[in-house]
Amino acid sequence: MKSLPFAALTALGFALTPTAEAKLSPAETKMAKTVAAEQERSVALLEKLVNQNSGSLNLDGVEKVGQMMRAELEPLGFKVEWKPMRDTGRAGHLIATHVGKPDAKRLLLVAHLDTVFEPDSPFQKFTRKPVLSSAEGGDMGEGPGVGDDKGGMVVIVAALRAMQAAGTLKDANIEIHMTGDEEDSGSPIEKARADLIAAGKRSDVALDFEGLVRDGGVDMGSIARRSSDSWKIVATGKASHSSGIFSAAAGDGAIYELTRIIQRFRTELPEPNLTFSVGLIAGGQQAELDADGIRATANGKTNIIPAIAIARGDLRALSPEQIARVKAKMTAIVASHAPGTGAELSFDPGGYPPMAPTEGNKALLAKLNGVNRDLGLAEMAPLDPLKRGAGDISFVAADVDGMAGLGPYSTGDHAPGEAVDIPSIARQATRAAILMSRLGAEKR
Repeated sequence: MKSLPFAALTALGFALTPTAEAKLSPAETKMAKTVAAEQERSVALLEKLVNQNSGSLNLDGVEKVGQMMRAELEPLGFKVEWKPMRDTGRAGHLIATHVGKPDAKRLLLVAHLDTVFEPDSPFQKFTRKPVLSSAEGGDMGEGPGVGDDKGGMVVIVAALRAMQAAGTLKDANIEIHMTGDEEDSGSPIEKARADLIAAGKRSDVALDFEGLVRDGGVDMGSIARRSSDSWKIVATGKASHSSGIFSAAAGDGAIYELTRIIQRFRTELPEPNLTFSVGLIAGGQQAELDADGIRATANGKTNIIPAIAIARGDLRALSPEQIARVKAKMTAIVASHAPGTGAELSFDPGGYPPMAPTEGNKALLAKLNGVNRDLGLAEMAPLDPLKRGAGDISFVAADVDGMAGLGPYSTGDHAPGEAVDIPSIARQATRAAILMSRLGAEKR
């Protein structure tokens, strides 16, 4: 085993102690050196990707980013396919396949081409911030989707190029799915995710290249992600003069019924790894949602008993069993009406399934920590699932061991000012290249 020089590791942003030793094979040392040598190439690719708007609804822009990724992957020996999805309201997905040894493990890499920033956003271009002292900050790049998830795609490319240079890519079985609608999925979602789900069923390991999460400044391992479902409640009451409210004839009205339900949700539903939020509410004599369910209109007066009240919210849980249990509780609460009222609960079709912290996922993190030890890096503890949102890897979680968070570290995701920690691109690419090489050498 051979140690990687201190200078090379420093270029990757590694924080070595004086006694740290990086014990790597010659091929792994070559990968680390390649990533370090190509860091500015990676940043240039990131700038190019970020400067092409690819908001989920900018279908042409998403396709252009897909073309940029095709240009990176085909020279590495990948067969690249564009899967159109315009009939779901979205651009499509890029699927790239590299065929290696028949008996080697099959790796599935997951990322996404789209961002939350549409063409009408004022936040459009990549800006590299100057390197400041450690007390003030570091080498950062700012731009739309720079971390989520264009930085993740750059990590994939950097890792694969390092594998090719070291000779470990040629025998690897790798399938890459870069979806074009992760931030705002197409409909029906069953069609939008059918190719990804099928890929999960034929794979042995899934690696998700959304951003690294740090907790207290420490890199964490993401082996679980919670689900994401949306719900709606429509409460009804008897419209009449407000002077009669709470009487047997008039009842409590729709708004009191809705608030009763929400308060019971708040007091009776909480349990570990569960969150539920009310994101939109409206009520009065009349109330309705728009076709997308994201805007509401209402009218009424102070001297009426409201006839209708509507609320929309989300539900996030860690396992299918937890989702079923909580939905049953919600249904029972809604069914127990206040006097003179009614209410109906519905759940939106689709949604994102959970990625539970399985033993297989834990074993995968242990392998990543073997890479960390050999690089002289601190081991990564499992991230609390409450500190990570839903993602595409969850669609394959029921079929394959997986891990998320292999992209770079970023701040301010989904908002103007989103910024990526540039040294983390090389650090994550080095981790990924070595991990993928080791996994790809294992037999199925």
